[in-house]
Amino acid sequence: MHKLEELLEWGGTKKDVIFLVISGAALLLSIFGVSPFPFDMAWIAIILCGIPIILEAVIGLVTAFDIKADVLVSIALVASVIIGEDFAAGEVAFIMQLGGLLEDLTVAKARAGIEKLVHLTPRTARRITAASSGSDGIGNRQMGDRPAADNAVEDTDCGSEEIIPAEQVQVGDLLRVLPGETIPVDGVIVSGETSVNQAVMTGESLPVDKKPGDKVSSGTVNQFGAFEMKAEKVGDDSSIQRMIRLVQSADAGKAKIVGIADRWATWIVVIALTAAVLTWLISGEIIRAVTILVVFCPCALVLATPTAIMAAIGNATKHGFLVREGDALERLSTVKRITFDKTGTLTYGTPQVTAVESILPGISPSALYSYAAAAELNSEHPLGKAVVRCYKSETGDLPLPPDKFHMLPGRGVQTVISGRTVLAGNPELLRENHIFLPNEAVDKSELHLKEGCTVIYMAVDGVCAGFIALADTLRQDAAAVVDELKASGVTPVLLTGDHENAALHIARQLHIDKVHANCLPEDKLSWIDASQKDQHPVCMIGDGINDAPALKKAFVGIAMGKVGSDIAVDAADIALVNDDIKELPHLLKLSRRMMNTIRLNLTFSMALNFIAIILAITGILNPVVGALVHNAGSVLVIINSAFLLGWKKRN
Repeated sequence: MHKLEELLEWGGTKKDVIFLVISGAALLLSIFGVSPFPFDMAWIAIILCGIPIILEAVIGLVTAFDIKADVLVSIALVASVIIGEDFAAGEVAFIMQLGGLLEDLTVAKARAGIEKLVHLTPRTARRITAASSGSDGIGNRQMGDRPAADNAVEDTDCGSEEIIPAEQVQVGDLLRVLPGETIPVDGVIVSGETSVNQAVMTGESLPVDKKPGDKVSSGTVNQFGAFEMKAEKVGDDSSIQRMIRLVQSADAGKAKIVGIADRWATWIVVIALTAAVLTWLISGEIIRAVTILVVFCPCALVLATPTAIMAAIGNATKHGFLVREGDALERLSTVKRITFDKTGTLTYGTPQVTAVESILPGISPSALYSYAAAAELNSEHPLGKAVVRCYKSETGDLPLPPDKFHMLPGRGVQTVISGRTVLAGNPELLRENHIFLPNEAVDKSELHLKEGCTVIYMAVDGVCAGFIALADTLRQDAAAVVDELKASGVTPVLLTGDHENAALHIARQLHIDKVHANCLPEDKLSWIDASQKDQHPVCMIGDGINDAPALKKAFVGIAMGKVGSDIAVDAADIALVNDDIKELPHLLKLSRRMMNTIRLNLTFSMALNFIAIILAITGILNPVVGALVHNAGSVLVIINSAFLLGWKKRN
């Protein structure tokens, strides 16, 4: 369906371009008096460009009494034709259609972000139909691989289960979720341990360990161990459905900026008609009245905004921004606050080893690092993969694989390396193996935990040997970008789903004073809504699915186009294609420069119109010369806007 809409939209644009080319050629022939037909060639422009304007004006007036710039243009067209000034009528129609085309080209195509969110909704669930004592099974099936129409029943060692459509799950139902499956509804784990990827809801880059009693949300993904859960929120009450409604409501509530020419259209029409009628009554010359209508046509006024926007969008494209909404830059120029998501926006979104602490005299930090990399070599956990990746990056080689490897979901790994038993995981893993965690290790690890790091504790042959600390790392230019944005007069704010320690640590490094951690999608949206109600327009910059409602709600949404999700990009007004955030200050200053250009264009076009009116009233200008004068004004407006293409901010 969307492909068809895009095809029709492109077909309409292509038709407009063809009509403008033909009309432009016809007007040139009309200027030189050349016509292979028994009528003025300007009539081609009148028919191709003028009739659509007249029809749109009539429909707007009849159906909604909507007075726009096209009303005055229609009056001028008809009046010019009546007195035989065909070229003036054709030229006005051509310029107005050119402005309309430029405006249309700045409007974004229909977006499919909400549809993609709907596709994230799990289609099926495994409902347990007989009592089960727990589940340790391993599976790799994805939810949705089975047809939702059939209630397939499977007998397992842990009890019977049936595959049902997710919308049929009732509160209190007992469900089983296998590794790799999407959690179908909100609920609480009753048996089993696992790690859950919650990025869709919180934006956290790392999975979160879960055990009996912990809450899980629909739309999040079970990474490792199988578990059983009790359904608590189902259907429209589930987390993923709430997010879909948030995106829809945020989109519906975002006001669109009305074009300057249309905003002033009523006054322009009243002034033009009054001046024309009075001139006719006083002078008795109808041609003067028509000339006033022609020169008062807001051609330059109509071109003032879209030409500047088109040029600014071209400039933004050269700096890595894809502007998806025509008025996004206009809105960006007025923002008072810029809110950042943390993971994947201010940081790279990939954990790095930041510290290796050994507390055993016989094991050096480098040896402990080698043990950790070897132990995690076969691990599927993102933290384990990060340890191996960082070790290879620093040493240029991979360690030898362990002799034995056993993964313990929600705990860590247990391995045998060169005859030595090596454990790598959380404190619970060490306690379950009766390994004492010394105060020295606890105190040192606390320092890293306060900075937002994640810690992997290590034990060798039954003794705690130290730990590996990992953390997400700041983007290289993040601090400079935040400082430059603050210098531009906007307030940076950190809105993140990460824990408070990690958020505060990043904020201190970037000199961000306003921090809100542990934010769910509705929390981000609520904060932005409250800020904008207090007359502080917000620009939201994010990358994850959980940022989609906030990106929609914000006055301007900017998504990280390279690492960000498709849904975040679809929800945003602007996409940063290469994720190079150092260009953000340029975009902000470009938007303000664009608005200055638009104001200059508007001032010039209005001044030119009033001067031309005075000359028309005195009879100095006739309709043809008047059309050429305000045509020259339109050209000057376009030239002034074109300077934005090569504009660069001053350092």
